[in-house]
Amino acid sequence: MRPSPKLSPGREEADRTDSPMIAWLFNFVYLALVAALSPYLLWTAVTKGKYREGFGEKFLGKVHRRPAQSPQHIWLHAVSVGEVNLLSALISEVRRRHADVTFHITTTTKAGYDLAQSKYAQHTVTYAPLDFSWAVNEAYRRIQPDAVLLVELELWPNLIRSARTHGASIAVVNGRLSEKSHRGYRRIERLVRPLLQRLDLVAAQDETFAQRFRDLGADPAKVLVTGSIKFDGITPNRNNPRTIGFQKLVGLKPDDIVWLAGSTQAGEESIILDAYRQVRKKVPKLKLLLVPRHPHRFNEVAQLLNTQELRFARRSELLTPLANEAPIVLVDSVGELSAWWGTADIAFVGGSLGNRGGQNMIEPAAYGTAVAVGPNTWNFKDVVQRLKAAEALTIVQDADSLARFVIQAATDPAWRQSQGQRAKEVVLCQQGATARTVDVLETLLARPTIVKFRSAA
Repeated sequence: MRPSPKLSPGREEADRTDSPMIAWLFNFVYLALVAALSPYLLWTAVTKGKYREGFGEKFLGKVHRRPAQSPQHIWLHAVSVGEVNLLSALISEVRRRHADVTFHITTTTKAGYDLAQSKYAQHTVTYAPLDFSWAVNEAYRRIQPDAVLLVELELWPNLIRSARTHGASIAVVNGRLSEKSHRGYRRIERLVRPLLQRLDLVAAQDETFAQRFRDLGADPAKVLVTGSIKFDGITPNRNNPRTIGFQKLVGLKPDDIVWLAGSTQAGEESIILDAYRQVRKKVPKLKLLLVPRHPHRFNEVAQLLNTQELRFARRSELLTPLANEAPIVLVDSVGELSAWWGTADIAFVGGSLGNRGGQNMIEPAAYGTAVAVGPNTWNFKDVVQRLKAAEALTIVQDADSLARFVIQAATDPAWRQSQGQRAKEVVLCQQGATARTVDVLETLLARPTIVKFRSAA
């Protein structure tokens, strides 16, 4: 067996303040929350189809077992679509260095699960166990991970507490901690500090995030800045096969001006369509690709387009390349947005006009697209700052300012291409975080594997 590493003072403090009663205290809190939210959860399951799948995995930890011949097994936890997409570059880099490593990928949302199943079919994919101690422990017994990597930030107490018990290292990769989350965790610092002290490593996106982890109690020696993996794994090449296929699928012509509004949230589509009506008066060749963030809203957005009597096509109904004459395409698909960005001349990134804090604007920037976002982008504050400093991003406030941006980008190709090129350069200069992350993970991946009892499947 692998010898237990000498504990740091912070880890010793975490162990001293821990007990099995803590796990059951969290269990009680979780059960109370489930009971309080049960009417909403039931209503959402019936009306939107959410929360129905994976009961055994979520509540009982009945996930797939570790492959019998795996010499080293890593549990990757990614909450939803955005985090699942990040795994591609990380998995490739780990496999490049350690060809015999196998992966168990867990995710929380249905959209994330569906994407992971299609994108990482060669690996094991399941729903993540909810943080009940019995579900978490059963999942650990089945997965038997040598290391658990939590993407960005997932401070689930029982999941983190149980790692050492089951002989696994545990780390946060691509770590980020927003100002809002930091303030929230400060209010429950006595609970958060022991959890952070149990982490073997925090690979943070930048120094601001790193300092917030340290401030909440993470061991400073184990908090390292590696950069954002979001800048990696992006192919800034518009001639990639998927993008070319999508161009043909929706019948894009060389003289079309393509405006893609991606990752849109409730309320934003109305603003976008208001701007679209203004732009079409001056740019008749405009093509709008509308990509809602959440799959359960696809039909809702289609109904909005019908109500406004706008002619559109649904991507799901364009199964073969056709000459599509509709000026609007509703992209009702999951896991395709990265390649769709490559079709766009102009981009608006959603989640930024409401209170969601913005969505990922790195991919359209990498393609050299002229990019606009709303004023609320705190989830990507560091990225926005870099793009703004390079004059590679436009901030809009409403339908009128969004329309002005699209009109300028559509009618002034030199301006559009200049902003897009600056955005692309910002992204390319930031790449390399995946290699740096795996560099610091080597101390965990290189540890001798514990010989673990494997139950029969």
